[in-house]
Amino acid sequence: MPFLANGVAVVTGAGSGIGRGLARQLAAAGSALALADIDGAGLEQTAASLSERGVQLSTHIVDVSDESAVQAFAQDVLAKHGRVTLLINNAGVALHGTFQEISLDDLRWLMGINFWGVVYGTTYFLPMLKKEPRAHIVNISSIFGIIAPAGQTAYSASKFAVRGFTEALRHELDGTSVFVSCVHPGGIRTPIARRARLGANASPVSRDKAVARFDHVTPTMPDAAAARILQGVERREPRILIGRDARGLDFLQRLRPGTYCKKLARRFQERED
Repeated sequence: MPFLANGVAVVTGAGSGIGRGLARQLAAAGSALALADIDGAGLEQTAASLSERGVQLSTHIVDVSDESAVQAFAQDVLAKHGRVTLLINNAGVALHGTFQEISLDDLRWLMGINFWGVVYGTTYFLPMLKKEPRAHIVNISSIFGIIAPAGQTAYSASKFAVRGFTEALRHELDGTSVFVSCVHPGGIRTPIARRARLGANASPVSRDKAVARFDHVTPTMPDAAAARILQGVERREPRILIGRDARGLDFLQRLRPGTYCKKLARRFQERED
């Protein structure tokens, strides 16, 4: 029997993008679902798309950067579902601007969601997961948790932190029933770039250019990303790279760890020309 078929999956950031794709595919696989997002309207749209699946489903409006909210979320899931077998810490945000264009408050906001949201989710769901004969934690990093381009100081810091936390946690849980995977998506066609917060001193014009560039270099659809993640869960893969771009950039970083950014800059310039 596949792992996903009779489990209870918790997915944060389920109101759009990869999170919505994960919810649909987990429902199709037979999982019960506890879906969370701060965007209530988006969350309800996801839930509505699952109405014909006949799946056991609960929705939760949660700010993952709020520790007490995540703790209450975990307690609510336990009360409604009785158990958890899969936790996917997917919620994430982006921030536009170089380090000198963003404020410390901007950075704290992003780290609160992208990093602390993962830590809080893991903290309060891990005791439930450890009670299962097989359980899994999936933390969504990014290809920007492997490379760190200019203009991504905050985002890369958060995603490198997720990567480090996840890899160390996997080693600590080795030999237990809980397996841990870190996911590194490349360009995925989600709303994250369009919804990115503008840094305190960043230019709206440069943000618009960055969004247009993002739309141009995002080859992978959210459903394809979700399918790859769940394939990795079934196979118990420790690192899940999504997309040819992610695999290529991972290779480039290994080949040229000190100069890959120059290669990337030339590649983007050639595309724009």
